[in-house]
Amino acid sequence: MQQHTVLGIDIGGSGIKGSLIDIRSGEMLGERLRLTTPQPATPEAVADTFAQLVEMHQWKGLVGCGFPAIVKHNVALTAANIDKSWIGVDIADIFERKSGCTVAAVNDADAAGLAMMRFGIGKGELGVVLVVTIGTGIGSALFHNGQLVPNTELGHVFLHNMPAEQYTADSVRKRLELSWKDWGARLSEYLRHLERIMSPDLFILGGGVSKQFDEYASFIKVDTPVRAARLQNNAGAIGAAYYAWQQTQLL
Repeated sequence: MQQHTVLGIDIGGSGIKGSLIDIRSGEMLGERLRLTTPQPATPEAVADTFAQLVEMHQWKGLVGCGFPAIVKHNVALTAANIDKSWIGVDIADIFERKSGCTVAAVNDADAAGLAMMRFGIGKGELGVVLVVTIGTGIGSALFHNGQLVPNTELGHVFLHNMPAEQYTADSVRKRLELSWKDWGARLSEYLRHLERIMSPDLFILGGGVSKQFDEYASFIKVDTPVRAARLQNNAGAIGAAYYAWQQTQLL
């Protein structure tokens, strides 16, 4: 059983969530546990919380970690919603030292995208698929014929002389009290911008706002088909677990 089980952990600005995942089905095994992200979210503090979450699951095996940064070879190259001291840190190394487990780290939006493409609404989709996660900010995950092209960070492309997430994120909709129609127009502008850059065959919308897709779907005016994710809040942990398992298959 354990050879098909991986602990998936999703690190966010306010919470660190973990679930044991069956990587054959993408299903959670038991309940999802959550701890508050320490403030400041320094490497040592977050690693201690990470190790505590691993211990709460009584886990000694492989761990996949979705992390809010550009991640290359397990090293954080940026820092979003966590302390800037993470830049240049080997995420897997510090988490392994604290937890005693083997760890693989991946960008958090890429983790969510992997879950959607392997177990969710994107399963079996070929061509260029662009997953856009919309919440406090905007994340992205790009796939070509099912293979991840990592670290796209398309929430940071400029739209109206600002990063697109400052114009289009769900947090902006709430703060400005935009109607679904007005926010849908902003989302359409952003997606049309991505169409010009990436020429996708399919958009998949994830993040908290995907639950309310029916409220704004009719206001999205783009040429590319748009679908809403089904996995929602569990996608980060599921995708992180699957990513870690994938890395073991490459060894």
